[in-house]
This record gives sequence, C-alpha cells and structure tokens, in this order.
Amino acid sequence: MNLTLKDARITRDSWSLAAAGTFGEGIHLISGDVGSGKSTLALAVAGLFPVSGGCIVREGISSYMLSLQFPELQVTGSTLAEECVSWGTHAEDILATSGLTGRDETSPFSLSRGELKRFHLSCVLAKDYDLLLLDEPFSSLDCEEKARLCTALERRSRGITILFTHEQNILPRVVRIWEIEDGRLTDCGKPPDAFRRWHHLPVSAGKLITLGSVPENISRQDLREAICRIQG
Repeated sequence: MNLTLKDARITRDSWSLAAAGTFGEGIHLISGDVGSGKSTLALAVAGLFPVSGGCIVREGISSYMLSLQFPELQVTGSTLAEECVSWGTHAEDILATSGLTGRDETSPFSLSRGELKRFHLSCVLAKDYDLLLLDEPFSSLDCEEKARLCTALERRSRGITILFTHEQNILPRVVRIWEIEDGRLTDCGKPPDAFRRWHHLPVSAGKLITLGSVPENISRQDLREAICRIQG
C-alpha cells in the first residue's frame, strides 16, 4: 500500500507547490507555515483539487477519507444521530466516544467548536480507511483531547495516515516527517535522523537535542524519556 506523488505540481493563481515522494503505511507528519499549502496538498491527494503537472498514484488503496480543519464543512445531518448515520456509524458508540451521550437530537451546529471537532473525529476514526488524511486535526482541541487523538491514531493497525499540521506540543509517534517550504514538499526522513533537517522541529525537542538527549520520536512519551535520560 503506497501513495506516490510523482513530480506533482499544484497551482493557484500565482502560487504553486511541487511535491514528490512516496508514503508507505504508518503515520506521516507534514508541517509548514500557515499558507504554505498543507490544506491544498491534502485536497489534491484526496482528488478534490487538480494537479497541473505530474500525477498522484494510489497503489493498493481502495478507501480513503479527508478530514477538513473546520468540521462544520462536513456536516450533513440536522442532529447528531443523523450525522452518525451519514457516516455509517452507530450513534450510541460515537456519542459515548465523544463525550456526548444522550444528545442524539442535538443539532451539530449548537455544539462548541471543540465539541464538534471531537465528535467529527470520532466519526472519522470509527472506520478503517486505507488512506486517512487529517488537515489540522488538533485545532480546537484541548490538551487532553489532543493526547486522546494521538493514542487513537497510534492504534491504527494498518493503512497510511497523513497529518497536515502546525501543532508543536502534542503529537503521535510517526514513521516519517515532511515539511513544506518555499513551494516545495521536502522529505526530512525518519525520526530521529529527520530532526537535523526539519526546520519546523518542535521547540521542546530542539531544547532536548541541545542538551545532548535526542528523542527517538516526537510523541510526549518520547520527550519524557529523553528528559529522564538527562535527569539520570
């Protein structure tokens, strides 16, 4: 199962993005500044935005899902129960997972942004997609929910997961790190070797490296273990 960007070029007016590389199974992180093109790349990979050059090849991928940054853009039901049905999920299970038990008849648009994001992600993660594209999945979530999301992502036993995010503090373990800079997608490599080339390296990881303790990966557990090595 592979997703391959073969010299794909995406253009919007005077803006363009060049992307090449292969994504295998596991969790991949794509970082970049606001406006660098993360969301546009996510749309292109999902087939919702055309490439102006090259191509995107999905090998062995029969199902995929794009979760947008703003969950209200994907709401189709007038109640939470109806929304669960539209995702092909069981309302009781999703409402329990998202902490909304008993609110079957509540309108999705009456929820806070954080509640709606939590509910939306519960619907998304209830299915086992070959390719899961998550555009800014941590936005609107508090620290506890970010950590819970990381755990859920790490439990995915198969498939390709791509996180498009500028989150710096709470992240899952990843198999590869990428970043968008100056209109180009760059493969930084696998952690921890990728840290030397990753310009969006989280500040906490950077401080640990400066102190001589390189984290094995970017999760909070990896950072804690690196701290423990310093403390002896």
